[in-house]
Amino acid sequence: MKIHRVLQATGLALLLLTGLTSASFADSGTVTVVFTKGGFIVDVGGGQGVLTFRGKRYPFTVSGMSLGLSIGASTSKFAGKALNLQRPSDLAGSYAVVGAGGAIAAGAGSTQLRNANGVILRLSGARVGAEVSAAVGGVTITMQ
Repeated sequence: MKIHRVLQATGLALLLLTGLTSASFADSGTVTVVFTKGGFIVDVGGGQGVLTFRGKRYPFTVSGMSLGLSIGASTSKFAGKALNLQRPSDLAGSYAVVGAGGAIAAGAGSTQLRNANGVILRLSGARVGAEVSAAVGGVTITMQ
């Protein structure tokens, strides 16, 4: 009888522990973004995207600015993963971007960004336009 109660208590403890830890684990989603930017020295851009998370779609807007050596205009179509999400609103926030790149007619690129919520965006895709840049800037995502 005593062994039976110990097994019941152990089973209940494991069940509770499993429930608590699975709720605290972060999840991932997929992201698609279309971003257009242009400028000379200072680039300004914006676009739209969609986060697909736990079977639902969440639209968002993207805005950004960079400062440095840059000239031209381009449109980028990115797709990738959003990691470390607890809820869709974690995607919102400011992301720092440091990098160099360019496109003449068409090109490809990839980037990894992180916000204050710990969300990591791993994006890759095509860039169309005429642009050369070596700039430091940021991107802000706002959920719609």
